[in-house]
Amino acid sequence: MNFASDNAYGAMPEILARLAQVNDGAAASYGEDEITARLTRRFAEIFEHEVCVYPVVTGTAANALSLATLAPPYGAVLCHAESHIACDECGAPEFFSHGARLVTLDGADAKLTPPTVERALSRFEKGSVHQQQAAALSITQATERGTIYTHNEIGALSETARRHGLKLHMDGARFANALVTLGLSPADASWRAGVDVLSFGASKNGALAAEAVIFFNKADVADFAFRRKRAGHLLSKMRFLSAQLDAYLEDDRWLGAARQANGLAQKMADGIAAVPGAELAHAVEANALFVHLPDSTIARLRGAGAEFHDWTPSQNGKTLIRLVLSFATPPEAVDRFLALARG
Repeated sequence: MNFASDNAYGAMPEILARLAQVNDGAAASYGEDEITARLTRRFAEIFEHEVCVYPVVTGTAANALSLATLAPPYGAVLCHAESHIACDECGAPEFFSHGARLVTLDGADAKLTPPTVERALSRFEKGSVHQQQAAALSITQATERGTIYTHNEIGALSETARRHGLKLHMDGARFANALVTLGLSPADASWRAGVDVLSFGASKNGALAAEAVIFFNKADVADFAFRRKRAGHLLSKMRFLSAQLDAYLEDDRWLGAARQANGLAQKMADGIAAVPGAELAHAVEANALFVHLPDSTIARLRGAGAEFHDWTPSQNGKTLIRLVLSFATPPEAVDRFLALARG
């Protein structure tokens, strides 16, 4: 009963098999191999757009390096206060940008809105040497609370960003989970809605260790290739990184895995409704649930071996917990958890 994170589970068998397959023989190094070239073509087909693709090992690298490319050292990146870049990346965006500041904003359901962004931008004086200059807006899809930005919400934020000369970055660590819920094409959920750069996640949804930075406008790439090399994310045996993403995308495996995880999350949500004292904090839109549970129920679940994170301290005998489902979560683990929760 491990619901601590989708990172807790392993890789897709097809991805492991592909790694063994590409291990045979020799191939050009540092991304000059045919697999990496094919990956770029595959992404272009999926997103219906010419793209510049840069595989990296971690989501932190994808976010930090892409934001460092978009924002100068004297720049500022606006983001939600609960975003991964603000809370879970140990200052990597500021480090790799050599000083660009993250400006954290509040918003219900871990989402930003145009009025919130407008108010924040009103505090920046464009062109003033006394202030950092707003350069980018970063949103997370799905958010840290498991909620999802709609096409129209992304478009509205993009319009706001463009009016103020900002680029729009999307942290898509769980982009696949959001996509299957939205029922949109990858293009409609990204560049057609105004996203300039996407940190495309795969590790949480079945890859061993593989993410990709996708630029939809060649002009935005700037010096990214040099930044990736300097950060240690240009692998000499890049084919092993690209092969993971290639197998992940093949036959829509990435969407099938996300659909499985989301379905288990909905099953958990439906069952939670019958648990005494349980209350969902947000609509369940991807593969994560946030549930207020009685502390006595939490103790019983943990006593039986269930793993999950407390999200806020206990208050009035209840604690907000996070439950994350994976494509590899055994359905029987969900059944057992719910039976124990009901008492």
